[in-house]
Amino acid sequence: MSKHTLKRVIFTCGGTAGHINPAIALAQLMHEKDPHTEFLFVGAERGLEKDLVPKAGYAFRTVHISSFHRSFKPKEIRHNLISVYNLMRAPAEARAILREFRPDVVVGTGGYASFPMVKAAAKAGIPTAVHESNMVPGLTTQMLEPFADRIMVGFEECRKHYKKPEQVRVTGTPVRGDFFAKTKAEAKRALGVDDGRSLIVSFWGSLGASGMNRQMADFMALEAAKEPFHHIHAAGAAGYPLIQTLLQEKGVDLSAHPSLQLREYIYDMATVMRAADLVICRAGASTISELTALGVPALIVPSPYVTNNHPEKNARVLETAGGAAVLVEQDSSGQVLFQTACGILHDSGKLADMERNMAKLGIRDATERIYGTILEICR
Repeated sequence: MSKHTLKRVIFTCGGTAGHINPAIALAQLMHEKDPHTEFLFVGAERGLEKDLVPKAGYAFRTVHISSFHRSFKPKEIRHNLISVYNLMRAPAEARAILREFRPDVVVGTGGYASFPMVKAAAKAGIPTAVHESNMVPGLTTQMLEPFADRIMVGFEECRKHYKKPEQVRVTGTPVRGDFFAKTKAEAKRALGVDDGRSLIVSFWGSLGASGMNRQMADFMALEAAKEPFHHIHAAGAAGYPLIQTLLQEKGVDLSAHPSLQLREYIYDMATVMRAADLVICRAGASTISELTALGVPALIVPSPYVTNNHPEKNARVLETAGGAAVLVEQDSSGQVLFQTACGILHDSGKLADMERNMAKLGIRDATERIYGTILEICR
């Protein structure tokens, strides 16, 4: 198949931005290669995808699919019975979408919403590929492995987790192009943090963020004494007033400490991440791909609230490679985080090693590699 014969492509994904954004990045690249290609995104009716996909300008259809909860509480049993019913009707919905749209290929990028679509396509003889952004395959990817022509993963380390390693391609996970628009020096200048001090950037996901924001209030209070670094912390909508209150209780007025920035949300994430010397964060798949692509050292406290402990498995790969330090949440505190960050940033040799090791894991041309893999299965 020549590169101009991908006329119709279905992307199926859902649940988190980490599953949806790679599909959108790939659709954008495919459109650049051939503006005549038609795209259809298929997801669940309640997922984040129903907002993110139309916002990106793509057609969106739903199948009835929902997760299974590992609990025997009456409410959870009721939820699981609905999920069983959905699982029974989803294949017919998927087949109907395939008949109407007639895709050349179906690409799943994660989340349980991709299961019925990829499976139905494989059974209909349509080429299929699955992209897994986590280090260790999630349940959906494990269930789809027998049906997918190719599994695409973020790192070489991931290959060992699959039954047919020869069908696995190491492509990386797409990172938005604007992350590379500025040099590090340009990003620091744009943010006004180019006085020679290091920049710490920190943010937590929504899961369990309130406890971590309390730790960050302690961290910022310790920084306020001497302001050894610039620090931008995104606290989230709920965390923002909490940290302000906690800092006031500690006698810290942020307006007197211009190098400490507390934000509700980091809207210019590409510039901020590019300027960072150390990122303190969770270990979501999209964050990991950004850190490695940019070669930014990290201090990671993985969320303990995620199924299958994916975040810690993601973080440990970076730690083993020498690009990150990992603290489990129960051992973490504002004091421990502050001392660990100082230990990294005050040791220029260690910091340079971590930058190099993180960059070695990065794959900047991930979207191109995924595109090439899809063309390969369609030939």
